[in-house]
Amino acid sequence: MFMFMGEYHQKTDDKGRLTIPSKLRYELGETFIVTRGLDKCLFIYPKEEWNQVITKYKELPNTKDARNFMRFFLSGASEVSFDKQGRMNIPSPLIQYSNLLKDCIVIGVNERLEIWSEQNWNQFIEENEENLSDIADNLFSTNLNI
Repeated sequence: MFMFMGEYHQKTDDKGRLTIPSKLRYELGETFIVTRGLDKCLFIYPKEEWNQVITKYKELPNTKDARNFMRFFLSGASEVSFDKQGRMNIPSPLIQYSNLLKDCIVIGVNERLEIWSEQNWNQFIEENEENLSDIADNLFSTNLNI
């Protein structure tokens, strides 16, 4: 199973199109899913991974929190493919949600890609950089070296 990783600095054009690096395009496949992510970024899933996410969501209890999250997450979801130049067309509601004006950052996060506006990404790093050691301590056992 492929793991997405890395940080790629890209630009959107005036029509909301974004070029994804070729090695990532190959792993996404011909069609894939883009949707609202958390923290004002977008999530991109290969279809196989998306199907696994949906299977997990179907197991959630019918609570207000689950319903609200599903509405947020699924209402923004679109099936997308690349054009001949390797660009994806990001739907306008997703551009507005994530504030993708021009400069953006594409990052690999294990089973998915995330697209961040450069401004939102820099703010995220700034707000979390000092706490990453504490976060790692809380998440990982002491015998795991990262």
